[in-house]
Amino acid sequence: MPRPNTKAATPARRTASRTASARFRGAVVGTPVPRREAPDKLLGRTVYVDDVPLPAGGVYVRTIRSRIAHGRVAGVRFGPQVDWSRIAVVTARDIPGRNFVQHILQDQPALADGLVRHREEPILLLAHEDRELLERAVRAVEVDCEPLPAALTIADSRRGDVRIFGDDNVFKHCRIRRGDARAAMEHAAVRVRGRYTTPAQEHAYVENSGVLARFEPDGTLVVQGSMQCPYYVHKAMVPLLGLPAEKVRVVQCETGGGFGGKEDWPSVLAAHAALVARVTGRPAKLVYDREEDMLSTPKRHAGEVEIETGFDEDGRLVAMIVDVAMNGGAYSTMSPVVLSRGALHAGGPYRCENTDIEARAYATNLVPAGAFRGFGAPQTLFAIEAHMDACAAAMEMDPVELRRRNLMDRGATTATGQNLGDDVAARDAFESALELSGWKARRAAAWRRNRAGGQVRRGLGVSVVLHGSGFTGNGERNIASRAAVDTLPDGRLRLLAAAAEIGQGRDTVLSQLVAEELGIEVDDVVSDKPDTFVVPNSGPTVASRTTMIVGGLLREAAAKLRAELEEREGHPLRSRLAFQKAVRGAHARGESPRAEVGYVPPAGVEFDDATYTGSAYGTYAWMATVAEVDVDLVTCETRVTDLWMVPEAGTIVNPVLARGQIEGGALQAVGWALLEDVRLRDGTMWNPRLSDYILPTSADAPRMHVRFLDRPCALGPFGAKGLGELPFDGPAGAIVAAIRDAVDVLVHDLPATPERVSALLSGADVQEVLR
Repeated sequence: MPRPNTKAATPARRTASRTASARFRGAVVGTPVPRREAPDKLLGRTVYVDDVPLPAGGVYVRTIRSRIAHGRVAGVRFGPQVDWSRIAVVTARDIPGRNFVQHILQDQPALADGLVRHREEPILLLAHEDRELLERAVRAVEVDCEPLPAALTIADSRRGDVRIFGDDNVFKHCRIRRGDARAAMEHAAVRVRGRYTTPAQEHAYVENSGVLARFEPDGTLVVQGSMQCPYYVHKAMVPLLGLPAEKVRVVQCETGGGFGGKEDWPSVLAAHAALVARVTGRPAKLVYDREEDMLSTPKRHAGEVEIETGFDEDGRLVAMIVDVAMNGGAYSTMSPVVLSRGALHAGGPYRCENTDIEARAYATNLVPAGAFRGFGAPQTLFAIEAHMDACAAAMEMDPVELRRRNLMDRGATTATGQNLGDDVAARDAFESALELSGWKARRAAAWRRNRAGGQVRRGLGVSVVLHGSGFTGNGERNIASRAAVDTLPDGRLRLLAAAAEIGQGRDTVLSQLVAEELGIEVDDVVSDKPDTFVVPNSGPTVASRTTMIVGGLLREAAAKLRAELEEREGHPLRSRLAFQKAVRGAHARGESPRAEVGYVPPAGVEFDDATYTGSAYGTYAWMATVAEVDVDLVTCETRVTDLWMVPEAGTIVNPVLARGQIEGGALQAVGWALLEDVRLRDGTMWNPRLSDYILPTSADAPRMHVRFLDRPCALGPFGAKGLGELPFDGPAGAIVAAIRDAVDVLVHDLPATPERVSALLSGADVQEVLR
């Protein structure tokens, strides 16, 4: 990735530091502590699940899948070219408990039992210790299915000709209302309608999905794997296998990326490996290759958003009506909560007294959609940002000025009725991004360049977004997370939390928070991979919650531990040496000091899940993005040359890791906006290879300029908020706005591929061109 423009970035950081008068200044928090796992990864010493040797007597597992989108299994034929007495075959009949994978709703079977609802649905499992023989067996199996009509699109699902879920094919429906949007719309001076679509997206994590399962002599199931949420896997194994909770142990292996793709799907892999281990009595290892991973695992929800906005004569929003539809695929998985977050972010960071947002997640006969970085917010935030540019064009107003007139300020109230108080940074981030990018001068230079003619046209665009930190609504209250710290005989402290390191720097940042609280060094804090036999359930590694929620719990536990040690010692522990001496002394006496705490909801943060009113999130992070693009009028390719991003995520615990999150998330968003296209044929992805599914590389990476608005938040440890999902939310809207600035066409449908831009420039029907 190209280096940031340090000439621009350095003064920006100084400016941010001067303006953030309440900034937390600590000995450890706020410093670029080196990433703890980096040396092992750089030197190739890291052990992933595929590197873990198959235990003696173990077997490898392969999955036999449906080749139609919807149908009934009529039979399975086993070819004579294989000696089937040597192959373990596992079907739904071998499930000792209940045949479902525990998600939010219990509608997804671990193995199809007569009915298949999507291409690539697992039907049976094969296992053998010889991989070559196992591959021959896979090729010798044929599943006969009687096809049924399939619903592959949201429009198909809405028609209701094919019933997949309930009476209406809707996994989740929610509505958010404030004021009377329809009455206010009737009296608006200007009304603008728009429809915006966003595509599915492949996670493309570096490490493919994989698990290893075995049963101990006492009947305990042990699952090791690449995952984000060990306790989700634990919860799924109990009803499936009919085991008591204490007989299920889940251990996270080193995980090479997740982005949400290893939130729900590891429960399916674990189910398959565990069933084989149970049937064979042998350890079972299941690791996907890249093609199987891309074909069968969940993607980002494709979305369709229709927006109507009403403005007064001065260009201020008076009404907003939004309809959100998401394609959930064949089973619900994470759709209910993805939809909720998308709906709650659909109004963007704008003031509007009269808002009506309605959202539905539809069942279709596609591979189930699941969690992905941003979790529903990118779909709706792109829509509202693209729509604001469309509104500016309709009113012949500068899009910067339109946003300036409508952005939330301190004391703003959201569509759910949540008063944000002083915790609003939309305008500050917006103005800072314009200043950082040199907006006026750059835009004027781009216009002069474009007037001079030539093959390449340049444009600038801006977006402003918000992202709720932590679970939506009562999620944090319901999961009731717990975290702990304990001590080692050598005086060090150990973190005990289920939050997973998946490449984002969890181990480093959480260690910094605890070290800061106790006045010790980061190297005095250790952290093992989460093991459900060892760590309490601090909740999943999702929803931008690890630093704010889990970090907050660990800080509290550290403070509690120190207080207990001080009571035993009879004096304050004011130094690192004093703390270590107290810990060593306790262990010498046969004690093992440990402190555990549970989540306590903040006062006044309440949400009504039935009416979607109240505080949807304890706090929001904010970000403004300016994009500069070059559009080639001959090839219609768009290249992002620069991104200027100003995030506000409370106290920045580790500036280097935070910058990495911003730059990595932004490049991922560039891919979603311009390149990545999950192409479907007969209900399945027909470009399931990295040679066909185009991801951004270092050659596509723009220059990135980042300025943090470092402002402590009252709810987070030392003022930190969530950060990981925020950088994905903004770039697509800014890029599309920049394309419009360059060539005067507004892209309503992502990705803005050369074919789509060409069709817009020529005035042709986009779908006809792409067919």
